[in-house]
Amino acid sequence: MLYKRSSQLFAEAEKVIPGGVNSPVRAFKAVGGTPIFVKSAKGAYLYDEDGNRLIDYINSWGPMILGHAYEPVVNAVIEKAKLGTSFGMPTELETQIAALAVAMVPNIDKIRFVNSGTEACMSAVRLARGFTKKDKIIKFAGCYHGHSDSFLIQAGSGAITFGSPNSPGVTAGTAKDTLLARYNDLENVATLIEANKNEIAAIIVEPVAGNMGCIPPNKGFLEGLRQLCTDNGILLIFDEVMTGFRLAAGGVQELLHVTADIVCFGKVIGGGLPVGAFAAREEIMNYLAPLGPVYQAGTLSGNPLAMAAGLAMLQALDSDRTIFKRLEEKTAYLAAGIDKVLKANDVTFTINTIGSMISVHFDAAPVVDFQTAANGDNETFKKFFHGLLQEGIYIAPSAYETWFITDALTYADLDFTIQAIAKVSKTF
Repeated sequence: MLYKRSSQLFAEAEKVIPGGVNSPVRAFKAVGGTPIFVKSAKGAYLYDEDGNRLIDYINSWGPMILGHAYEPVVNAVIEKAKLGTSFGMPTELETQIAALAVAMVPNIDKIRFVNSGTEACMSAVRLARGFTKKDKIIKFAGCYHGHSDSFLIQAGSGAITFGSPNSPGVTAGTAKDTLLARYNDLENVATLIEANKNEIAAIIVEPVAGNMGCIPPNKGFLEGLRQLCTDNGILLIFDEVMTGFRLAAGGVQELLHVTADIVCFGKVIGGGLPVGAFAAREEIMNYLAPLGPVYQAGTLSGNPLAMAAGLAMLQALDSDRTIFKRLEEKTAYLAAGIDKVLKANDVTFTINTIGSMISVHFDAAPVVDFQTAANGDNETFKKFFHGLLQEGIYIAPSAYETWFITDALTYADLDFTIQAIAKVSKTF
């Protein structure tokens, strides 16, 4: 496949946009080459500016769970746009989607909508600090919660040392309140809590990690976090920006039967439009202004177009919960096919899956945290990525990102993908 037009467009973009992209992960830095510019999408397919059709496994990084240009969502946005695109005032739609979300997700009484997953996680941490009257938080290496200052922290030299900023512009003062733990390592978390007794407001975690590839929690990990938080007066925050309404109607809380104190949402809840949300039980949410002392605001929060898209998406998922079973079956089918062809070609690899999330790691050892994810052979991944791109298949341009399965994918698409991987892996 040729990508001449995309290369031209990227060169033009670099002149007026930093790095030519509005989000770094789009820049192909990890794999080399130039980004693909999309012209349109429908169902399971992307159509780029060069006229190529690509089977899509990122699905706008998760929200297109029912496929691109899903008709009920598109129609809802069109009809709402005819009435006005933004008001900065309350609308009935906000209450309707809030009521549906609260009904679908366990252990939440109230929800507030924001404009992105970053904003949801940032607001959840502020709320946790205000509610507990403590300053420090624990996050996990490899878990991504947006680009808020509190989350851009790299590892310190030991379990009881502070992390340090890993982006200019993040102050050491901010970093001192963020403690970094190892995913799937309860003992490490317990050590951090003991070393910072009565100072930790919250533990924030992707209950299923998606930003170091797909990494499910080990058996007992989330349950252990829940108990540590309960025993030490710490709020447990689940960042379900990726997993919410994707792995189950009620997200990971429903799927794995572990309750969080605050839950963050994004992606699916906006039906593909920029939306985030955070939710909790009533006593916590009532700490937010205008009821309580914790200030959080957003002029365009609850935008009517975003609310219309999100409501249509949640209604579709709520009315047919067999979707989640179908997605799980397609993911398992794809994983089995990839496993077979990579073994046949003597490739060293590990596949992680849960629900409709899957990732391929080019290392034989189990991938359970950021350190083990980083052990993968990135040169092989680069060949894998570009080989699949030439076959008409688009996966995330980074070894540290999960793939997302959409209900629009057919088994013929999955078979084509497996056959393409068989062909590409012979070149490693």
